[in-house]
Amino acid sequence: GRPALLAAGRNRPRAFAAEPYAFRAASHFLYLVGASIEGAALLLADGEARLFVRAPAADDALWHGPEPTLEELGEHLGLPVSPLSELGGRIGAEVMTLPTPDLKGCAQQAALLGRPIAPGRLGAEDEALAEAMIAARLRLDDYALKEMGAAIEAATAAFEAGMRATRPGRREWVVRAQMTAAVQARGMELSFGPIVSTHGEVLHNPHSHRAMEEGALLLVDFGAESRGGVACDVTRTWPVSGRFSATQRDLYDVVLAARTAAVEAVAPGARYLDVHLTAARVLTQGLVDLGILVGEVDGLVEDGVHALFFPHGVGHLLGYDVHDMEDLGDRAGYAPGRARSEQFGLGYLRLDRDLAPGMVVTIEPGFYQVPALLEDAEAVVPASRGRVDRERLAAFADVRGIRIEDDVRVTEEGREVLTAAIPREATAVEAVVRAST
Repeated sequence: GRPALLAAGRNRPRAFAAEPYAFRAASHFLYLVGASIEGAALLLADGEARLFVRAPAADDALWHGPEPTLEELGEHLGLPVSPLSELGGRIGAEVMTLPTPDLKGCAQQAALLGRPIAPGRLGAEDEALAEAMIAARLRLDDYALKEMGAAIEAATAAFEAGMRATRPGRREWVVRAQMTAAVQARGMELSFGPIVSTHGEVLHNPHSHRAMEEGALLLVDFGAESRGGVACDVTRTWPVSGRFSATQRDLYDVVLAARTAAVEAVAPGARYLDVHLTAARVLTQGLVDLGILVGEVDGLVEDGVHALFFPHGVGHLLGYDVHDMEDLGDRAGYAPGRARSEQFGLGYLRLDRDLAPGMVVTIEPGFYQVPALLEDAEAVVPASRGRVDRERLAAFADVRGIRIEDDVRVTEEGREVLTAAIPREATAVEAVVRAST
């Protein structure tokens, strides 16, 4: 086959070149090499995989301590290793690549291959490599599952620490700090920027500066990354005071029921779109039972009315990226012949493949009161006219956002909830929070 080049990428300075952020290699490189080596590149050509790395500088030992020789690195990784300076002389014609997520890494690739390379932009000449990478990474091997297990163990400790650190009057960032410390104490880092907020209606809320108020719900979307680079991704929502109000508990149980039904729908051969629609129907049934939505469940879901309260997809692939392989676009998340819906809400579904043993997905339904959606609901979802009981909805004003997310492995027989040890049932969550007071 045609030769291929996978680059690790380059580090990014915080304020000046000598003070970089911690380096983490591009996931495709990390998947094949098993180590984050800044500036390195893996060349697959003529039936051989060869790694090219920067030779240690004369003063590296002074500033960074002893580093392995190229021969020692090769023995450790099980790959022949050559100086990066020799790579240009080995590059032939029509070499495929996958862009790194950083501009400096792409510039390195562009210089080597003599063509434009940009993050997230796949050239036509690289499509075969992308398809091969997708086929290899869709199912996690035993090593990746073991690494994910280590990340989940760290996240489990982090959620306990976060729940125990929660109390009225404290800042949200205290919870975030306690959770981060639990992960870093195990030699790991976070798999993404966490969401720790009493404003859970902001789906990707980056802010954690508010004081947690009595009666509020704290939504925490958090993940650890193993030392081997494999991610986990978990969301829990809990009451700051340690007890859900009656209205909060009603909606929490609706979201939990949707999560449980979606998890039970995960099985070999199941279409992930159907898993999403299962969650949507159960959530909608709960909202009809509470009097928030008016009408017949299937019709409400078909018309997308439920998306006013559940506007995102039920989950995504999980692996070396927290949204695995999304740098390759919908070709990774969507099976050939399938495309995103144009309907509001459903169009945000990140995955529409038939599930197979070894795949790991998240299941994360939610309920949110997003002012930007609800203030002009009929403009967003025209079919919602007359189908939302505003007076009844007002009784649930103490709920901004609730999401419950678990990581689920598809097995030969069905599924395994990998994050089962993190409290999820309302009474269990309350008990952990109240134990801190």
